[in-house]
Amino acid sequence: MLIDLFESLEEKYTEMVDIRRYLHQHPELSFKEYKTAEYIANFYKDLGIEVRTNVGGNGVVAKVIGGKPGQTVAIRADFDALPIHDEKDVPYKSTVPGVMHACGHDGHTSTLLVLAKVLNEMKESLPGTVVLIHQHAEEYAPGGAIAMIEDGCLDGVDAIFGTHLWAGDPTGTILYREGPIMAAADRFEVTIQGSGGHGAAPHKTKDAIVTASQLVVNLQQIVSRKVDPVQSAVVSVGSFVAQNAFNVIADTAKLIGTVRTFDEDVRNQIEGEIERVIKGTCYTSDSSYSYTFDRGYPAVVNHKEETEFLVKVAKDVPGIVSVEESDPQMGGEDFAYYLQKVKGTFFFTGAKPENVEIPYPHHHPKFDIDEKAMLIAAKTLGAAAVNYLVNETRNKEEEVVEA
Repeated sequence: MLIDLFESLEEKYTEMVDIRRYLHQHPELSFKEYKTAEYIANFYKDLGIEVRTNVGGNGVVAKVIGGKPGQTVAIRADFDALPIHDEKDVPYKSTVPGVMHACGHDGHTSTLLVLAKVLNEMKESLPGTVVLIHQHAEEYAPGGAIAMIEDGCLDGVDAIFGTHLWAGDPTGTILYREGPIMAAADRFEVTIQGSGGHGAAPHKTKDAIVTASQLVVNLQQIVSRKVDPVQSAVVSVGSFVAQNAFNVIADTAKLIGTVRTFDEDVRNQIEGEIERVIKGTCYTSDSSYSYTFDRGYPAVVNHKEETEFLVKVAKDVPGIVSVEESDPQMGGEDFAYYLQKVKGTFFFTGAKPENVEIPYPHHHPKFDIDEKAMLIAAKTLGAAAVNYLVNETRNKEEEVVEA
């Protein structure tokens, strides 16, 4: 069965590339992916595959129901783009000013669509069901995953697999990790309220810029001096706004930043530590403040058995030259919510462009992937789904015989 799967995917590789390039030329932002969702749904309708639209918003869920009874496995791909202007000089450059697929979601979608087509062709010999989850709004919290789950996309699902095309690693590489593989991604905002005035009379003011500047420095001590060194965490200020004339001392200053953690206790600790540092910094300057801490996606925590299963499967997939344990990544992913509901694993598929020594990073205006990585991702996800269903069916049959 797997040989047929691999050969059929190779035959349809050109179609996979064509789909990816079409999506790359027609990107849509998170929560606004109406035409993309319609495109995905029509693809399934043309194949005669059961499909449900508007799942949790713009999500699309399809099912390939096998000809034999068995378990249910899900595969997920995201399809939203980013508010970035495409600066690549390629024929498939984005046609939408200020919007592009700068993270590989177009590749994820084309991978899953063509894989679904192949699975549908072999469904009579397939035990169980494959649920194909096309998720909107991965890039922007609260994300699409949690709404799709609430709308039933995981109903009846026994296990889930997902991958991210990873431009920093060579094509042919699969990167896995048991336990936490991606971090919780949170956002905080702080507004310092001082008392403005003339730049020539600072003694009559409470300078919000000076206080906020000191706060930026003080926040850096949280990870270095308050978090256990064996834990990983990041506190970064990404925005500092205090717009005034050159000779005016700022009345207010606003900071926006992010916190990344893997451990929930550390996450809670940092949320409290940030406010403690803010309070102390403002006390020294006799200023007031407002503070919000918005929790984004939790950490992506892979299940042990499914990760070990994925590793075993990947080593036999044609085109894969290396299966390696990944370092934990500080980036966030709302695939985390799926793994909180059902067992499964999320992995990276190397997609470094050919003849490029240092690839442009994800979310860069010139980001691109090696499209051959999509074929490897499709083979790996397909092999994981098929093997899972076959193995689980065999195990159930053996349990019945023993009983």
